[in-house]
Amino acid sequence: MADQTQPWAERTVEVPPQAGVGVPPQRDGFRRGVAPVGEPRTPRTEPFPVVEQEPTGTGWPGEPVPRRSLSSRVAQLRRGGEWSAAAGLFAFVCWGIWALSGQGDLSGPLLVLVLSLLVAVGLFALFRLVGRVVLERQLGRVRRSARGAHLATAVFLVGLGVAWLQQTEWVVSAWNWISSN
Repeated sequence: MADQTQPWAERTVEVPPQAGVGVPPQRDGFRRGVAPVGEPRTPRTEPFPVVEQEPTGTGWPGEPVPRRSLSSRVAQLRRGGEWSAAAGLFAFVCWGIWALSGQGDLSGPLLVLVLSLLVAVGLFALFRLVGRVVLERQLGRVRRSARGAHLATAVFLVGLGVAWLQQTEWVVSAWNWISSN
């Protein structure tokens, strides 16, 4: 054997394998590093028999359709609101140009603006009502937004803004000068 007084001189002693000591005998099909997967168990209970169901829509047959909440209705009204907001901003700017170019008291033009916006709100309500009667009641469709009513109201507001600009003398003369050159 080697001299054991020096630490670098230590040597591992080889031991021959002994039967029955060390790794126990494994069952058939064992592979090192692979988890064993057992066979699927049979269910303890019997599953219920499948019953065919006729599609009747939502809920039970004959039961009334549940009403939607107020927050979902308001959210539906807001979808498409960017059309009305952009057209309302355009109409307001056009009204401002028209009102300030009149060089008079602003109470009359302010009344015109308020009445015009009330007419736009009334048109929006009318378009929603027509959509409800035609789309939901007669055609049986579900409306998911108010984009159509907002778009129609936006067309009205843009037309209103253009009409106010047509009543402003310096805008009409500038338009004629641009289109003639």
